Amino acid sequence: MPGTWTRHGPPRPEHHHVSTVNRDKRQQIFERLRAANPKPTTELEYGNPFQLLIAVILSAQSTDVGVNKATRGLFKKVRTPRAMLDLGEDGLKEHIKTIGLFNTKARNIIKACTLLEERHNGKVPADRKSLEALPGVGRKTANVVLNTAFGQPTIAVDTHIFRVANRTGIAPGKNVTEVEQRLLRLVPGEFLHDAHHWLILHGRYTCIARKPRCQSCVISDLCEYRHKLME
Repeated sequence: MPGTWTRHGPPRPEHHHVSTVNRDKRQQIFERLRAANPKPTTELEYGNPFQLLIAVILSAQSTDVGVNKATRGLFKKVRTPRAMLDLGEDGLKEHIKTIGLFNTKARNIIKACTLLEERHNGKVPADRKSLEALPGVGRKTANVVLNTAFGQPTIAVDTHIFRVANRTGIAPGKNVTEVEQRLLRLVPGEFLHDAHHWLILHGRYTCIARKPRCQSCVISDLCEYRHKLME
């Protein structure tokens, strides 16, 4: 998915600090991110909310590129939970065997499709409680689906968002829940829907883990991490 957990568990705050970023600076940061990318979206390929849900489940500890390669053939055959159940667990595994943890993911997806048929008439629910009741769907996956498929102002904090929020000082926190809660509280309302994608993409391509590309960063002069790169 957009951003991944490490295989050693959730991300850690590499530069947690007390932020001096204020409302005006946050406004400027998101105005610049919006100007650079007015209509951000996920890099996962999908055709409907069900396919997005499957892609996000598959993206755990995997890259979007790897997921897209696996789902291009799968999604030509499968557009609904019923079609996935007809394909079956073994059939699904053939399509996703290049993805990490594919056995567990296939098992969870089949179980999730069964519940979607039984409880939701084959439709992806647009509420957190119902989504998180599906096997293989945690808070982060639910947030992505709610935001991308249903337009809700949620923020799924992955390693990229966690890193960007702490480095820049936009919303530093000691864990992903803290960062999520602060972002939801501090991001100006007009940017809240798209903040999720802007921050992921910024972390993926500019504010990368080892050598952030500060010279090409549109918010470098507003970022609290800048002085650390000059040491």
